[in-house]
Amino acid sequence: MTDPAPTTLSGRPASSPGRTIVTASFIGTAIEFYDYYIYGTAAALVLNKLFFPTLSSVAGTLASLATFAIGFVARPLGAIVFGHFGDRIGRKATLVVSLLLTGLSTAFIGVLPGYATLGVAAPVLLVLLRVLQGIGLGGEWGGAALLSTEHAPRDRRGLFAAAPQMGSPVGYFVATAVFWALSEGLPKDAFDGWGWRIPFLLSFVLVAVGLRIRLRVAETPAFANFVATRHAARVPIAAVLRRYPRELLLGAGSIVVVYVMFYTASTYCLTYTTKTLGVPRNTMLGLTLIAVVVLGAATFIVARWSDLVGRRVLMLGGAAFGLVWSPVLFPLLNTENPVLIVVGLSGALLCMGIVWGPLGAFLPELFGTDVRYTGAGIAYNLGGVLGGGAAPLIVAQLGETRGTVAVGWFMAAMAAISLGSIAALPETRHRELDAV
Repeated sequence: MTDPAPTTLSGRPASSPGRTIVTASFIGTAIEFYDYYIYGTAAALVLNKLFFPTLSSVAGTLASLATFAIGFVARPLGAIVFGHFGDRIGRKATLVVSLLLTGLSTAFIGVLPGYATLGVAAPVLLVLLRVLQGIGLGGEWGGAALLSTEHAPRDRRGLFAAAPQMGSPVGYFVATAVFWALSEGLPKDAFDGWGWRIPFLLSFVLVAVGLRIRLRVAETPAFANFVATRHAARVPIAAVLRRYPRELLLGAGSIVVVYVMFYTASTYCLTYTTKTLGVPRNTMLGLTLIAVVVLGAATFIVARWSDLVGRRVLMLGGAAFGLVWSPVLFPLLNTENPVLIVVGLSGALLCMGIVWGPLGAFLPELFGTDVRYTGAGIAYNLGGVLGGGAAPLIVAQLGETRGTVAVGWFMAAMAAISLGSIAALPETRHRELDAV
């Protein structure tokens, strides 16, 4: 006897969630990676001079990257807070609040005066906005992934969960395109003075669009069916730690390679090639645009394949590829040949896409409905702390003191963590979400 197909609150089959659900799921991660990239790029290029002018060039860059890392430290807190309410009152309302907090915090960075105007208050306010941004982002991905996954039929969850995952390359592409256009159209002094603020201010527009879409979405069928028949966990984080400690830690480990590859290929490689190798900024941004197309294609294709062959085997392949590719990346960049540079960047983002594509279904499938928002969100953001929060500081310090060979081996070590974590987790594509 087969279970009846899950339905939405309006009674429509989950296999036809409609454009609104897919778009609502997509828009959050698009904004997340857009915000992530514009801040990382600004931290590498201009924030050290605007907010930490009393420090040396190297110390100022490390200080600006420290503000980058602070946002990641705040993200697990956001995952706990938003996961608590997402597992108790629903996915939709929580996602609306996380979108507002993330987008508005990012936009306000764009109007924040620098040290010359506010003195020490400027970096303090910058840190505060990064913390608020991190808290909002901490609640974003888990809810966005659940929005698609819990509306999808079992045999198409990987495809539906590609919606939030595709937000990554699209947000990355838009951010890179905006910076490329500004770099092409503005003199360096104008870009450093006010042009860098434009990408942040565009978050106002993204938030308005995303809010309009998310307010039209119904609650997910899995959560609606759950609250109709069972009681929500009183303290979801306690339930996750008691019932799913292994899945939580290994799930976090599985995503480390995604953030290491993303950060290194986007922010650090941009800094290294422009400041150390002397490659023109607009040239690097143009080459990055090409590599982002590879990321987008890999993310979508592998997410779809995960419904056919499984999530785990594909993610293992991506992490293994990252282990091999990491020591190759910087020798390719050091040639200063545009073709080889784009090959190096594309390889790093291909690794990311192979792991990232199935992850939107894989992490939610590890946890039960009553704690899925909390569990998937915390696992995702703990991995982000190590791969995206600590990595910028470690990579910058290694590059300065030991050279890029050490950076490559550090990336390989992070890929090995993900490889071992994924290998220790089970395949999940055949699981019934209500039965986890």
